Amino acid sequence: MFVLDSHCDTPSQIMRLRDLGKDNPLAQVDFPKLHAGGVDASFFALYTPASLSMEDATHHATDMLNRLQECLRAHSDSVILATDPDELEINKKQGLVSILIGMENGSPIQQSIPLLQYFFRQGVRYLTLTHNGDNALADSAAEGTRWGGLSPFGREVVREMNRLGMIVDLAHASDKTFYDCLEVSETPVVSTHSCCRALAGHRRNMSDEMLRALRDQGGVIQINFYPVFLSDSFAKTYSRIEDEVDAAENRFIAAPSDMEAVQGWHRMQEKLLAMDRPSYRDVVDHIDHAVSVAGIDHVGIGSDFDGITVAPKGLEDVSKIGVIFEEMRRRGYAEDEIAKVAGGNFLRVFSEVKRLSRAG
Repeated sequence: MFVLDSHCDTPSQIMRLRDLGKDNPLAQVDFPKLHAGGVDASFFALYTPASLSMEDATHHATDMLNRLQECLRAHSDSVILATDPDELEINKKQGLVSILIGMENGSPIQQSIPLLQYFFRQGVRYLTLTHNGDNALADSAAEGTRWGGLSPFGREVVREMNRLGMIVDLAHASDKTFYDCLEVSETPVVSTHSCCRALAGHRRNMSDEMLRALRDQGGVIQINFYPVFLSDSFAKTYSRIEDEVDAAENRFIAAPSDMEAVQGWHRMQEKLLAMDRPSYRDVVDHIDHAVSVAGIDHVGIGSDFDGITVAPKGLEDVSKIGVIFEEMRRRGYAEDEIAKVAGGNFLRVFSEVKRLSRAG
């Protein structure tokens, strides 16, 4: 079985001075935890906030990319940068975790196809078109009012991504953007970190209609671990302290070497972990639902670790990811079905997008 996590925000934690070579207390992802969890490949996302201008987003993403590349070189005995699906099994046999690169929010490419091509050459293998704000490419789930879906430039971007062999990621996209992309893209698309709207009504989650459309196009939904997306009742509880959480995290982001800010964020993390929150079983509930609607060939896992302020009970960090597969076994899934969800389905899409590309 090949285990692939299609989305985590660990590059942002490098910017916040996390040493990924160490097993860090309270960290959701570092290299020892990836190995302990039996993760074979993980997509690290270059995330840029929607609040940044396009030029600032480009600078931020480039800085993050450079720091990530330096980090991977420094730990080449443990992890390796991968850019091609054919490399992944080879790296696994060598005892190395493959780190792949995604980009979360299309703002860093500005309104420039050459910038998209540049980031592809640097190893970026999927682009999440939006984050929590509409941008030059498309409308987001958070706003969804600027273009009525994909912008004209966004349609050009999707076509160029198809040509290059870059995966189109619709996590954070508005419903209209989602359907526009299915219409425009000639390769399967994905949602790298989303849940099911039938179980939790958050706007970031996908409706059954969307799941069926994704299936018909050959794509996959990668189930997110964020408790707010897993449970409406937890989302309501969390909303009461969200401002307090954001304030503590923003102080830490602004001053990651300030021990008072660091300790304040750690205290907040411990407070969140003490809450009554959804468990890994709720993650499998969303897997169950997605499988029942879209089929076993169209579901995977995209943790959103390091982009979420708290994780489910029993799944506090990536070292514990195996509890998902154990729970699936308890629910009667066959080993070949578990292997598809663990990474096989996403690898199929990755390989198909490469096969259909026209760049080379």
